[in-house]
Amino acid sequence: MATSHGPSKNSDIGQVELRRGVLVLAVLSQLRHRQYGYSLRQALADGGMPVEEGTLYPLLRRLEAQGLLASEWDTGTAPPRRYYRLNAEGKRALAELADAWRAQVEAVEGFLGDER
Repeated sequence: MATSHGPSKNSDIGQVELRRGVLVLAVLSQLRHRQYGYSLRQALADGGMPVEEGTLYPLLRRLEAQGLLASEWDTGTAPPRRYYRLNAEGKRALAELADAWRAQVEAVEGFLGDER
């Protein structure tokens, strides 16, 4: 609920939860092509979803631990950079999440109706 003084505390919490839920999908979508952390942050920010380093890097490590990403160090650059990309399992997960996202968007659009 918004007030004349801006969004309410509950609205802020809801936006944080919504963003947290879509960040994985956004990150996976940007890792169809090899990227290092800073380039990924820039791509997300340029697309309207800025993310802090303290959020992005732990997420990348978690996604890699879950078997969705491959990474490699490029020591030929100064400084060395760790590049990430989707592996085969990550590509499958992205396709499944994208389908689930589209279904959820359609459902929520139906609930919202003419609320815009």
